[in-house]
Amino acid sequence: MFNWLSLITGFFYIVLGIVVIVYKFFIVHLEPNIAYPLGGLLIAYGIFRIVRVIIKLKSDKDEV
Repeated sequence: MFNWLSLITGFFYIVLGIVVIVYKFFIVHLEPNIAYPLGGLLIAYGIFRIVRVIIKLKSDKDEV
């Protein structure tokens, strides 16, 4: 269950990063020089979470 929740959270971070880049808004209005790195960081973290879950699911599958 935790793996699937982590996967959904990863997708949420990617969507949030895209929203920050497009609308330049994250709780307050952001300048472009802050919105782009923050959005990129959120997208990178979302990808990291998804890749980590995929690796864990594959290793759990191989152990069974």
